[in-house]
Amino acid sequence: MKKLLVISIIFTAILSLHAQQDITKIDKNFAVEKIDNLEVVYFDALEKPFELEGFPWYEKGKPLRRIPHNVGAKETNNGVNVLANHTAGGVIRFRTNSPYITIKAKLLNEHQLFGHMPSTGISGFDMFCGTYSKNVNPLQKGKLMSPVEAVVIKEGTSGTGMRDCTLYMPLYNGVEWIKIGVAPNSKIEKPKPHKIKKPILFYGSSITQGGCASRPANAYTAMLCRKLDAPMINLGFSGSAKGEEKIAELIASLDISVFVYDYDHNAPNLKHLKETHEKFFKYIRAKRPDLPIIMMSRITRPEWAKDRASVIKQTYDNARKNGDNLVWFIDGHIFTKDIDQAHWTMDNTHPNDFGFYLMYKHTLPVLKEALEKSK
Repeated sequence: MKKLLVISIIFTAILSLHAQQDITKIDKNFAVEKIDNLEVVYFDALEKPFELEGFPWYEKGKPLRRIPHNVGAKETNNGVNVLANHTAGGVIRFRTNSPYITIKAKLLNEHQLFGHMPSTGISGFDMFCGTYSKNVNPLQKGKLMSPVEAVVIKEGTSGTGMRDCTLYMPLYNGVEWIKIGVAPNSKIEKPKPHKIKKPILFYGSSITQGGCASRPANAYTAMLCRKLDAPMINLGFSGSAKGEEKIAELIASLDISVFVYDYDHNAPNLKHLKETHEKFFKYIRAKRPDLPIIMMSRITRPEWAKDRASVIKQTYDNARKNGDNLVWFIDGHIFTKDIDQAHWTMDNTHPNDFGFYLMYKHTLPVLKEALEKSK
C-alpha cells in the first residue's frame, strides 16, 4: 500500500508539472503579445482559415509573387520580373468576433519611397471590417517601420459579433510575411464566399498596378471588385506591360470571370502597340473562347493618345466583325471628360484617388454587363 501511495504521489506531481508548463512554448499560436496596451494573439495570415487572394500561382513557403516563380525576365522583361514581387491586388480575407484587430508584417523593401505617391499607398495596408475601414501608414519619422505593426480595428473591449474582414496589401512593395492579431479567445473563421466566384483579372501599366492611389483600396481595380464582391487579380506592371505572349499565356491558363486590359501606356511606340495588341487578344481568345474581355485605353485627355486608342478600338472592331460578342471597348478619355486636369491626376499621368474613382464609375456598368455574359 505504501508503494502504491508513493507511486500515486509521484504520478500526481508529474501531471502537475506538465500542467504548469507554458503552452506558448509548445504552440506559438497561444503566445500573447501587447500593442497599445491591448493583449493580442498573432496568427500567420497565409495559413487557413485566412484566405489569400491575388496570387494565383502562390506556392506555400515561397515569397508572394504575382506571376509564377519560374517565369522571369527572359520570358517577360526585367520590370515585370521585379514588380511581380509587389503585392498589388493582394488581399487577405477572414471572419472574426474580435473587438480589435492588429497586423504585423515585414515589408520586402524598407526604403520604398516616391516623390509623387504617398507611403500609405506604396507600402500601406487597408483593413475593411464590416462598415469600418482604416489605413496603416508604415512611415514613421521619415522611415518605414520594420516590421510594420499597428492596430487596424478597435471597437472597444466588449464582445462583438462575427463579421467579415478584408485586408488590402501594398501596391508598390512586397511582403515577406504577415500576421493578423486578435484578442485572446476570439474566433477566426474562413470568410463568406464571394458573390462572384471567379476572379476578375486586370493587366496593364502603373495605373493598373495602382499608381498613384493614396491607399491600396482606392485603386480602381480594388473599388470595382469590392463593389461587385469578386476576387481580384492585379497584373499591373509599372512601365513594364509590353503585351508579351508569355503574359497572355499565363492569363489564358487561369479560370477567371472577366479579363480587363489596357497596357497601351507602356507600349514603347505606336508600332509596338499595333504589333502586339490584337495578337495578345487573339492568343487569349483562342485559348478561352467564352471569356468576356474588356479593352481599355489609358485614362487621358483625347488629344493626348487618340492614335493609341484607335489601335485598341481596331482590335475591338475586328473582333466584333468576326462575330465575337464577348468583347467591350472603353475609350479612356471618357473617364475625364469635362473634368479639369488638376482635379484627377497626380502628375499629369497617374490618377489620384478622384481619378481612380472616375475610372471605377465609368468601368462599373461595362464590367457588370460583361459579368452577366460570363454566367
